[in-house]
Amino acid sequence: MPAYVDIASCDSCHDRHEPECVRICPADIIKLDRPSGKAEVTELDCCWECFACVKACPCGAMAVRGAADVVPLGASLRPSRGLASIRWSVTFRNGAAKAFEFPIRTTAWGSIEPFAGLLPATAEALHSTDLCGETTEAGTARTQAAAAR
Repeated sequence: MPAYVDIASCDSCHDRHEPECVRICPADIIKLDRPSGKAEVTELDCCWECFACVKACPCGAMAVRGAADVVPLGASLRPSRGLASIRWSVTFRNGAAKAFEFPIRTTAWGSIEPFAGLLPATAEALHSTDLCGETTEAGTARTQAAAAR
């Protein structure tokens, strides 16, 4: 089921250059409707149902009707994220609600060194056809020899 915008809740991230949902959508199908000043999903059939827009929306105006294998028919699923966890709230057709909370990080914020263990950037590396990390991670004879240098 594709994402949709709750027009009553959408403020188009008024203090930003573009709405967060527009910026984050990997399918590039959410646009700012200039006349209404609200975000809109322009191509429903192209929605990846990835929940990126739902999780990024600061005012909770984005939603995705959950597929039947995730939430029961007629229920709604909304995330609310914090620094340490994400909470998923399921509201059923009869009004009953359940919430599930999951940690989103296993390491402390700022503790990850994304380039640790990679070869330093050199002029030779910039002109190489290898991908970043390929010389240390792929394990082929050629890349092992390059890593040993």
